[in-house]
Amino acid sequence: MTGALAGDIITVILKWLILDNKLSTLSTLPGKKLNGGWRGKRGRNPLGGGFYFGLASFVLFGLLFFSSSGLAQLSGPQSNDVVFLNSFANTSEIDNGDLFFSQSRAYAPETPDLKIIEDAFVYGVSTPQVFNTQTLGSIMGGAEQPQERKEIVNYAVQQGDTIATVAQTFGVSVNTVLWVNNLSKTSTLKEGQNLVILPVSGALHVVKSGDTISQIGSTYKSASGEIIAFNGLGGEGDIFIGDVLIVPGGSMPVKLPSVTVAPLADSFFIYPAEGHVSQRLHYYNGVDVANKCGTPIYAAAAGTVQRAVGNGKWNAGKGNHITILHSGEISTYYGHLMTLFVAPGEKVNVGDRIGLMGSTGQATGCHVHFQVMGAKNPLSRFPVGTTLQYK
Repeated sequence: MTGALAGDIITVILKWLILDNKLSTLSTLPGKKLNGGWRGKRGRNPLGGGFYFGLASFVLFGLLFFSSSGLAQLSGPQSNDVVFLNSFANTSEIDNGDLFFSQSRAYAPETPDLKIIEDAFVYGVSTPQVFNTQTLGSIMGGAEQPQERKEIVNYAVQQGDTIATVAQTFGVSVNTVLWVNNLSKTSTLKEGQNLVILPVSGALHVVKSGDTISQIGSTYKSASGEIIAFNGLGGEGDIFIGDVLIVPGGSMPVKLPSVTVAPLADSFFIYPAEGHVSQRLHYYNGVDVANKCGTPIYAAAAGTVQRAVGNGKWNAGKGNHITILHSGEISTYYGHLMTLFVAPGEKVNVGDRIGLMGSTGQATGCHVHFQVMGAKNPLSRFPVGTTLQYK
């Protein structure tokens, strides 16, 4: 409570008492004249000045409590209430990007401005609250739309599904489902069949040597800027061999870009980690190996690190991840890591520890998503539950 406020309250109390004393003095009754003068016979207030003093103190301090610290300790408004009192709202919390400021942060133990009317009444004054357009739009029903999905989904076909119903369920075109899954319009779906579903209508492109964003955009009739923005790329040159790009709004060309699969010796790759196979081949040519978080992840073959993203963010469902380019334009991808031990451009040998297993991004448990581009995934031959262990 500020000094000015305390002074106002004391002034009210004193003026109340002075007024009570004056009223008591004016209430004297006529008496008898004694010794040449009148001695007034003062009437007694049946309640007494002390009662009014106590009553005034109780009312004022009660008002002070319920208009200051009481509000700071009591629960805030319900979720469907709108508060317009600037004296209690911490406006810095409103304009930080939150559509609705939280109750625990929005109220400060601060009293409203108190005014005295005719030296007898006290009332609180609060200035109008200024809302930004985003907050007002949310209150009035114009809430921000949820962000669009940017990760690719692996969908298991259910009984009764058709290509058209699956496309409608995920809000993409029928052609998108056909193109990405190498299906035709006459294809029929089988229950349990795995489908790759893009987040938007368009196409999927695997980057090969010599590709540029402009060339990819021209091939699929999509704007280069949209490809860069949707895939979170840093610019025209931020692509590497083996990258899988979503081409929003793109359409498949008559002549498909060729994707070569190099034959490899069984000894070319080692296991990326010890554990057990928790999911067989799925998008994109990947196999999941599960173990406890913190299990070492190793380079499956010698090569050069292309990407090493360890910011701990969602990253379109990838979480922390690493890509390594090997000989023959073959690349490997390691997703959902907890910790990274390498950086882009670094040379690694087969068996070098590059990170630790985690569950970042779109992961339901601790595992590594091991993906091979340009060659057959060596783990694709193992059924779910197979234990992978180094000899």
